[in-house]
Amino acid sequence: MITTNFIIAFFAYLIDRFFGEFRFMKHPVIRIGEVISFFEEKFYKESVFRGFLLVLFVLTIVSIFVFALTLYLQLLHPLINIIISSFIASIFIAHNMLRSSVLQIITSPDQKKALSMLVSRDTQDLTQSEICKAAIETYAENLSDGVVAPLFYLILFGLPGIVLYKTINTLDSMVGYRTKRYEKYGKVAAKLDDIANYIPSRLTALLIMLFAKRLNIFAFYQDGSKHESPNAGHPITAMALALDIQLGGDTSYFGKVKKKATFGSGRSILHEEDIQKALAVL
Repeated sequence: MITTNFIIAFFAYLIDRFFGEFRFMKHPVIRIGEVISFFEEKFYKESVFRGFLLVLFVLTIVSIFVFALTLYLQLLHPLINIIISSFIASIFIAHNMLRSSVLQIITSPDQKKALSMLVSRDTQDLTQSEICKAAIETYAENLSDGVVAPLFYLILFGLPGIVLYKTINTLDSMVGYRTKRYEKYGKVAAKLDDIANYIPSRLTALLIMLFAKRLNIFAFYQDGSKHESPNAGHPITAMALALDIQLGGDTSYFGKVKKKATFGSGRSILHEEDIQKALAVL
């Protein structure tokens, strides 16, 4: 089973790498988002328990669909199963889109606007070096969420693994905020996303260190653990060490400067070439 899943993961990654998103269909993540929005419109309450019911409802709906689909595909010829499963799985991998979006920051005549489509931080007053830093941080963090984690769960659990992981990820991205509306309602979704990304984020950091040929492949952990997220700091630190640069630091969000740790001890002035080097790591 693991062997078949690995083959599917390999081809799914290739399909995403060379073809990216398929424009002729509505992305399944959008459908999942619609289910989340439906529950919120009907049953929202500023309550941790209501947020738990949201997670239970959405995961149950998605599970019924994806397990039924998996059982159907298993009835087909093994080769046909692998082809269709690879195509479906590729939809939930975002390496092509991530690379293209980060590359667009370099090529766009309005780099700040291009960056603002990827990050939540304020971009209007960023220097060229800060633009490059934000782009590299985003790429490193999303390598885990968008590439390594989906492949990890695909290899372990097949199609149900990758689809349910992206469902958890989508729940967190929609309700996992520390705002008045979502502090309690999104708590379960946020915690579940932290758990789901615990291993993949560290695996991503290890892969970055290995491909960068660093001798101490666990050197990322010391700075990575300083991030307010239990997971995001590790791939960011690994990328900083791989490129011998410094990432992180105080960042402005919605007009307010937020104190943040720094990751890595290399040079702090970054250039577009550093973005290209980051994209070449994996």
